[in-house]
Amino acid sequence: HVYRTGYDRYAQWYMKRYGLKREQLAMVPVLMSSMAARHPDAMCREPYKLDEVLRSRRIAPVTNLLECARRADGAVALILSSESHYARYFARKKLDSSKPVVVSVGEASGPLFPPAIENITPELFSCERAVKFALGAAQLGIQDIDFFGLYDCFPICLIRAIEAVGLCPIGKGGEFVEAAYSEMMKNQGVIEPSQLRINTHGGLQCFGAPWEVPAMYNVTEAIAQMACSAGNRQIWPVPKRAMVYGNGGIFSASSVAVLGNGVY
Repeated sequence: HVYRTGYDRYAQWYMKRYGLKREQLAMVPVLMSSMAARHPDAMCREPYKLDEVLRSRRIAPVTNLLECARRADGAVALILSSESHYARYFARKKLDSSKPVVVSVGEASGPLFPPAIENITPELFSCERAVKFALGAAQLGIQDIDFFGLYDCFPICLIRAIEAVGLCPIGKGGEFVEAAYSEMMKNQGVIEPSQLRINTHGGLQCFGAPWEVPAMYNVTEAIAQMACSAGNRQIWPVPKRAMVYGNGGIFSASSVAVLGNGVY
């Protein structure tokens, strides 16, 4: 109840401040379900329709049941190696994209829980600062990133992340989502991974969200994309760099990493 109430409060504020439409929020799980339908391990096997999302049970003023992360059992295992360990055991081998590297990281924090709607301000969000730290440390711009694994426990979270990483101006995330949805509908309800380049596994909303590891699926999907092992989810050309973003609490803590393939 706490999480859905908090994110819903931010969604209401966004609708009032930036004119975000209710339908644009509902388009997020439609897009993510289309992505998830390509993944053999995803919980959501069939793409949603927009009216299906809008008709699902309301659980908060502007949030319905099909707009929630899919709680699930599951786990992720990642093996990290230091540069010295890598040099000792792998330096004699050719570097390739199956051995991605962590190029940089960025972290930032904000309030644990949102204030009343009338007291919310843009400065409360921490994702922009984390993105700025990560890109600055990597000496890269957003134009250098080929794939994005963005936290999406509720639609407003993905819309905010799309803006925060720089894929569109602040306040225009809903329009970005609507444009992607319109392109999908022109293609008989199918979204091509290379068109969107975000959460090609389906994200928390449609792939599944085992607590507390769902953001790690963004990392494993980024690795699969850079290793050209994502199957029918593969982005072309094969991504050389990826940005992954995890959110803790209710926009409370943001962690961002820039990953590069082995020939970065």
